[in-house]
Amino acid sequence: MRIGFDAKRAAQNRTGLGNYSRFVIRILQQQYPEDEQYLYLPNPKKTEYLPTTTCGNRRVLFPKGIWTKLRSLWRVWGISGDIRREKTDIFHGLSNELPLNIRSARCHSVVTIHDLIFIHYPKYYHWIDRKIYDFKFRRACRNADRVIAVSEYTKREIMHYYGTPADKIDVVYQGCDPAFSAPISKEKLDEVSNRYNLPSRFVLYVGSIEERKNLMLVAKSIVRGVRSEECGVRSEECGVRSEECGVRSEEFMVVAVGKRTAYTDEIMSYLEENGIRERFLFLHNVPFADLPSFYRLATAFVYPSRIEGFGIPLLEAISSRLPAIGCTGSCLEEAGGPNSIYVDPDDAEAMAEALHKVMNDSQLRQKMIDAGIDYAKNFTDAALARQLHSVYKKALRK
Repeated sequence: MRIGFDAKRAAQNRTGLGNYSRFVIRILQQQYPEDEQYLYLPNPKKTEYLPTTTCGNRRVLFPKGIWTKLRSLWRVWGISGDIRREKTDIFHGLSNELPLNIRSARCHSVVTIHDLIFIHYPKYYHWIDRKIYDFKFRRACRNADRVIAVSEYTKREIMHYYGTPADKIDVVYQGCDPAFSAPISKEKLDEVSNRYNLPSRFVLYVGSIEERKNLMLVAKSIVRGVRSEECGVRSEECGVRSEECGVRSEEFMVVAVGKRTAYTDEIMSYLEENGIRERFLFLHNVPFADLPSFYRLATAFVYPSRIEGFGIPLLEAISSRLPAIGCTGSCLEEAGGPNSIYVDPDDAEAMAEALHKVMNDSQLRQKMIDAGIDYAKNFTDAALARQLHSVYKKALRK
């Protein structure tokens, strides 16, 4: 099978869509070496995160001729001519879109839709970007032979907003990098811990520190937090501000790893006002090579996002033998499995109780760890590659 990929995100994006794109390309090359891969990249100077040398069953193609002056237009229009000349069997749009004239390429097509967050939270997107996303996503769902949704939640969203038939959509989850389940030496763990001055007990958060990700809920939960056994008074019955209380809440820190935004300052101001600034450590620009060590060094993981397409950090956490807490309302239960803990994204008291349980009950932690490892087996490279290949075969029968 000759498979073409829109590999722009794989080459240029180090998070989110880039991680997914690299994951798909990697597992299919490893599990199906008999297939030929054609990676279509708009700019040979922007390939930082993806090797562009031709090797084995992989070829990399860039715009030629006049299209070198019109790279963005090539990706949405001119690329179809190259797909046709290469006699590609399947073209996979890895990041929510397909060339607008994909049908002229005379090949079958598949598109992965990750989320429709721009519809739910328009304030986070410029109005023209919302219009472009809606046009591209809707058209891709209409033109594709098969649509891949990264979760059952996203499948329901595609059906609801774009009217795509259920039998045209396949749910294929994303896996996580093998580094999160691989052994890590004590020397590496000690080196990372010392370099970042990590505390001995901490709850880890990984993701952009932006409003939608809802890290403020964790800050509020610590301010409200369940009082220690010495106090025994629930926070809603107390009325005493945390800095005025003689009894300290559970002694652990929150380490937040992710891109800084204005929302970070909002959280820091809240922490300062409530006298718990020392309970949070914010780290930005942490290289991927260090990230698995953070998961192994943490005591628990929290991901309070209001809405996601899948929620890969939760899968990374359970793959790293880390008990995880998420929020209800979108798809996080699909990523973290039935034995992680989920709370309402506006319920600071429930989050405080969840953190208290996980941080102070070693038997519960071990139960969550064991169940998480078992659930993560559903996301192996071999299983997900097989599911992707099955989607391609369905598309070819169209």
